[in-house]
Amino acid sequence: MSNKKKKKLTPTQQQYQTLAKAREPRRPVLVNCLRAFLVGGVICLLGQFIQDFYLWNFDFTEKTASNPTVATLIFISVLLTSLGVYDHLAQWAGAGTSVPVTGFANSIASAALEHRSEGYVLGVGGNMFKLAGSVIVFGVVSAFVVALVKTLLTGVGS
Repeated sequence: MSNKKKKKLTPTQQQYQTLAKAREPRRPVLVNCLRAFLVGGVICLLGQFIQDFYLWNFDFTEKTASNPTVATLIFISVLLTSLGVYDHLAQWAGAGTSVPVTGFANSIASAALEHRSEGYVLGVGGNMFKLAGSVIVFGVVSAFVVALVKTLLTGVGS
């Protein structure tokens, strides 16, 4: 707690803050980082295996195998979310499960499952895309900025 906020507290409140801070359990940061790294790596490894499966069995190129790979990862993530497995994995692994495609699919599916009792349009559709809308907006804006910077940098050199 900052000194500015501490000055506004009574001595009893300051004592309580000190006691609460001393009793607060320490977070296992290193273990959490290792779990996140391992689970995120396993998800990416699974994605690589799926892509290799499409490359070997369906004669795709690396470029054409990427779309069905992403779709398969999304399907697996939504399936595991609906079965309640993904949430337990995310609880254990932390940030490792927020690998962009699977983490985003999990958050969308979770919102849809949570609000399905409110109906398909206002419940599932409305609440599911509250999260997706902000992600899409910032994705489009950042893509525009990156494209603009790239255009300016390549345009200056030619």
